Amino acid sequence: MLHEVKPLDLTVRINDLWDNKWFLLTAGSFTHDEYNTMTIAWGSFGIMWNKPFVQVVVRPTRFTYQFMEKYKTFTLCRFPEKYKTELKLLGSKSGRDINKIKESGLTVKQSTTVEAPCFEEADMIFECNKIYYDDFKPENFLDSGIEKNYPLKDYHRIYFGEILKILEL
Repeated sequence: MLHEVKPLDLTVRINDLWDNKWFLLTAGSFTHDEYNTMTIAWGSFGIMWNKPFVQVVVRPTRFTYQFMEKYKTFTLCRFPEKYKTELKLLGSKSGRDINKIKESGLTVKQSTTVEAPCFEEADMIFECNKIYYDDFKPENFLDSGIEKNYPLKDYHRIYFGEILKILEL
């Protein structure tokens, strides 16, 4: 059973979460049955404007991008290791082409405080409200090696989400 953790009480190995555990970023509306999810492994957590936040990035070519643009909230869900295959599928297939959530076998459910859905199988859920966005500007890359991540010039949009609730096993 998941229990609430206050953002200032959260104790995790942040780099391990991003690099090894991954997340599903889900945006849209559970009520209107209009949402999409994608696997992400890049982002950050912190405090900005005196608010706990998560920062995520989405390329404009991703199907999830339109849901991030249209809706004010999103969720991040972490899963036990046994779901790595499902996360790989959700990160490699597009919701434009197939119902990848159905194909994954994961169970979408209503979040407790935001419109964006989350997943029953998650062992950690961040419910977030967007508070800022901007686009990566290649002229501002100070490390020339960063550009190799963008052979199609499809630079990420950065979103900051205020963490409204954290649920954890």
